[in-house]
Amino acid sequence: MGDHMSERDVCEVICDSREKTAILKQQIDQSKNIVEVTKLFKALSDETRMKVAYALTLEKELCVCDVAEIVGASTATTSHHLRHLKSLGLAKYRKEGKLVYYSLDDDHVKQLIRIAFAHQEELVSRG
Repeated sequence: MGDHMSERDVCEVICDSREKTAILKQQIDQSKNIVEVTKLFKALSDETRMKVAYALTLEKELCVCDVAEIVGASTATTSHHLRHLKSLGLAKYRKEGKLVYYSLDDDHVKQLIRIAFAHQEELVSRG
């Protein structure tokens, strides 16, 4: 079977739920957040950025050089990823002397990452 769809995973007859689908389509089309939420998931789809974000769920805040050490990237690369997360409203920073400390912007971001990891752990445990 491979990547080909089997006949078991598609409808065998045409559903007549036009009223429901029209309402849902309208709700989705009118949502102003689809593009922004897509950007959020695209940002987290980068492995290094996910490591950065995950590190920031494990520790309240970290300086750029510590994040770089944790994720195994250069300070410049790490700083670029942190700025990207900040530009999307996922992270924030504060400067203390010559150090810059980053943290996740709010609990929703932390919850998203924690839920994703919990989901993955559940999949693995199911086999």
